[in-house]
Amino acid sequence: MTTLGPSSVALAQGQGASWPAKPLTVIVPFPAGGGTDAFARPLAAQLTKQLGRQVLIDNKGGAGGTLGAGLAARSAPDGYTWFMGAVHHAIAPAMYARLDYHLETDFIPVGLVASVPQVIVVNPQKVAATDLAGLLQLLRKNPGKYNYGSAGNGTSHHLAGELFKMQTRTFITHIPYRGAGPALQDLIAGQVDLMFDGLGSSAQHIKAGRIRAIAVASDKRAPGFPNVPTAGEGGVPTYQVSTWYGLWAPKGTPREIVDRMTAELRTALNSPELKDAWTQLGSETPQLYGEDFARFVAAETKRWAEVAKTSGAKLD
Repeated sequence: MTTLGPSSVALAQGQGASWPAKPLTVIVPFPAGGGTDAFARPLAAQLTKQLGRQVLIDNKGGAGGTLGAGLAARSAPDGYTWFMGAVHHAIAPAMYARLDYHLETDFIPVGLVASVPQVIVVNPQKVAATDLAGLLQLLRKNPGKYNYGSAGNGTSHHLAGELFKMQTRTFITHIPYRGAGPALQDLIAGQVDLMFDGLGSSAQHIKAGRIRAIAVASDKRAPGFPNVPTAGEGGVPTYQVSTWYGLWAPKGTPREIVDRMTAELRTALNSPELKDAWTQLGSETPQLYGEDFARFVAAETKRWAEVAKTSGAKLD
């Protein structure tokens, strides 16, 4: 990974007061149209207004989000490249034998951006069920007939699907894609039957009637979606999975710049514009920054390692 020498660090720190002096880039490690994108783009627009410099999104999809994460880890730590990762990156260590980055040591945690429950969504032309009980009846009568798309091997979509199968004793074939966006497009087109998706990326398609929401995997109904029941209401109370998104800086980024971005992120997330946007996407406004966010990520990494082991999920 590229690192700054002492003189470069001093120079960067000396410029901290004038940062940013040019556009910023946020690496999103998935193709456009997925859940990370759904939150990254409104956030980038709000930060652009606050900072007075363009904040650009650079989609680098592939390998379940690990390709873009590796690129971000090797970026120059000068305060002009940031990384917006997700729960998938807490899952990856349990699914990949080797990663060319380490989430907890190659990045500096800035803050939790959003957290939404997973939602079970179906193509209404391919799956006749309108609620969870009906879906379970279909799946149990037709083992192996139905399939589910995911954002890729080792992503939360994949693990959520395997966890669902384990808890409900059903069999559904996993179809991995290179991101939630492409998987959703095939769900809408009828190429796959259902998905266990983060509510943020499915929200607009649910509201437009292109896909049908069966249940959210949480203990309470999601903001902005009061008519979508919980999995518990459908008879599977143990099925609780959330998709979260966070912002990191490459290791070595000057502390005063990280502190400034942390303050800007806090302002952005508490702005009326993003509070409303997050509600429409099914998310509450999180308040986890710095070390609190780091502890949350560590706990999630441990949790998902246990889920991967118990469910027997493997890379297809």
